[in-house]
Amino acid sequence: MTPLVLALRSSPQERLDLSPLVPHRLAGKTAAEISRLQLDTARDPVTVADIFRLRAGDAGHIRIEGATDRLDRIGQDMAGGEIVVEGDAGNQAGRAMRGGRLTVEGNAGHWTASAMRGGHIEVAGSAGDRLGGPLAGETAGMRGGVVVVRGDVGARAGDRLRRGTIIVEGRARDHAGSRMIAGTLVLRRGAGRLPGYLMRRGTIVLGESCDELSPTFVDCGAHDLVALRLMAAFVREHSAAAAAALRPPLRRLAGDMAVLGKGEIFAVME
Repeated sequence: MTPLVLALRSSPQERLDLSPLVPHRLAGKTAAEISRLQLDTARDPVTVADIFRLRAGDAGHIRIEGATDRLDRIGQDMAGGEIVVEGDAGNQAGRAMRGGRLTVEGNAGHWTASAMRGGHIEVAGSAGDRLGGPLAGETAGMRGGVVVVRGDVGARAGDRLRRGTIIVEGRARDHAGSRMIAGTLVLRRGAGRLPGYLMRRGTIVLGESCDELSPTFVDCGAHDLVALRLMAAFVREHSAAAAAALRPPLRRLAGDMAVLGKGEIFAVME
């Protein structure tokens, strides 16, 4: 099926909000109608035709060619269909997604998958800070779905994660899984300082060591749990490399005891 193609004319001078360009909002629109849609910017309003060369196709499958990190909110509120980004995505890619699939063939900015409720996001490169985390004033981050990042991620990945699965094949920076409420965060290459800081519930898997572990986690010894085997089978569907981090036995650390203390970190035995 021929996708709807949006080819960037040139790198924009300011950041653009691409949240109107999702399959369910473009369904039933002609190419002329799509080209006249307005995109919010910091100053002067622009239309799709001002920024992109449009090639008509199925709006359920959108391809953005030549994308740069100035294109924010790609796939926001997406309910179904598919968006493929050839290049980099800006901030808040896939925010509040409810379904469908978003593929970023380059890097993604900060707050990718923020408030996500369903669907699938894959980033071939790296992602910025607060992957799946909440914006200022929000009480919860990602609430469902699956996110896979093939590269590294920034600080506070999975902050206030409430539900869903985040898989990182690279390494996370400091405070990964901070304030987690529930959900699963798998970090194949380990993390920086204080993973799970103030987490209440949920599961973090460290495929390699972290720079510093909070003293408010309790060592519960080595485990070979059936639940870990089931988790590995699920993770393997999305990343065979990350699933290898779930190879038993793993050391279980319970915490963060500074708060509710019902979370857990599984770390490879050294």
